Amino acid sequence: MDEELCSLVDRLAHEAGGSAACGRLAATEDAEELARVLVEPQRPLWAREMAAFRLGCAGDRRAFEPLVLLLNHRDPERCVSAAHALARLGDPRTPRAAAALATNTLRTAYALHPVRLLTALRAPESVPALVGTLHRLLVPGDPHWRVALACVEGLGELGDGRARQVLTAALPHPRLGGAAAEALRRLPED
Repeated sequence: MDEELCSLVDRLAHEAGGSAACGRLAATEDAEELARVLVEPQRPLWAREMAAFRLGCAGDRRAFEPLVLLLNHRDPERCVSAAHALARLGDPRTPRAAAALATNTLRTAYALHPVRLLTALRAPESVPALVGTLHRLLVPGDPHWRVALACVEGLGELGDGRARQVLTAALPHPRLGGAAAEALRRLPED
């Protein structure tokens, strides 16, 4: 079991109240059994998350939609697991979905993990989505500085010159300035 799966199993076993079904879902190698969990009515969220994670990490695209829903969940631990599985899934729809979540103004409080996933994916959608999100969050008094910081760090990691203007605009921000300066140093010369 890899570290991410171990962490997920520990968390969901607690959530499942020690249910034997949780252990069974963590151990099964039957993709069809896991896929059924995603569509059967009245399955608890922990079971759906376990099935989606396992299928996603195995590259089974039936997990895509449940993982995107979990990536946008209010529980950060669910978002972390979903981002990990989506990164391993390799579905071509993932960058567009992550960009849509990262740029959704109504869900900014939950955009941290979509932003980090966009950085990890290094997809064509990544830089425009991070630039747009960061630009919107530079408004004085915006409470989502952690999301803005993830954008700054992601843009530095991606090293794309299109981020220069928004990173320069982030320099005076008290919580972003240092990271913005570092990100600017990582950009190629004009």
